[in-house]
Amino acid sequence: MASTSNVENISPQTLRGVLKEMTDLVKNPPEGIKVILNDQDVTDIQATITGPAGTPYANGQFKIKLALGKDFPASPPKGYFITKIFHPNVASNGEICVNTLKKDWKPNLGIRHVFLAPKVQKTDKLEDLDDEPQSKKHATDKKMMERKKILKEKKRALKRL
Repeated sequence: MASTSNVENISPQTLRGVLKEMTDLVKNPPEGIKVILNDQDVTDIQATITGPAGTPYANGQFKIKLALGKDFPASPPKGYFITKIFHPNVASNGEICVNTLKKDWKPNLGIRHVFLAPKVQKTDKLEDLDDEPQSKKHATDKKMMERKKILKEKKRALKRL
């Protein structure tokens, strides 16, 4: 996660769009998100996200940073939690691993959507994890994998006949 400016790598048209969206996000932030505007470098995109109620993250303050690539918005920005956080969708280096920032990215989603994605993920994934103990899920997954393996072996055997 480099902290160098990316201004020279992004087209002026894209920079104007980012500045406009960031200014709007500062004036009208999504609930629980405080956007931090850097007047010196528009590509230094940071925000503080308040942890969602009803989760272990409730009332916590989590700092997030976005890194725009030279082909933004055609390709997604990389998102990082600066605040150390343990979550299934956050890598050890803080990188946010959600489909919105990977294969499901669309250029029209914008920065607002990117800031909302981790907040939603924190809520959704924690609810999923709380429903069933991980050991039980693992045992169920293991049984399912065994069944699939047996079915594949039977199909191969039938094809040979």
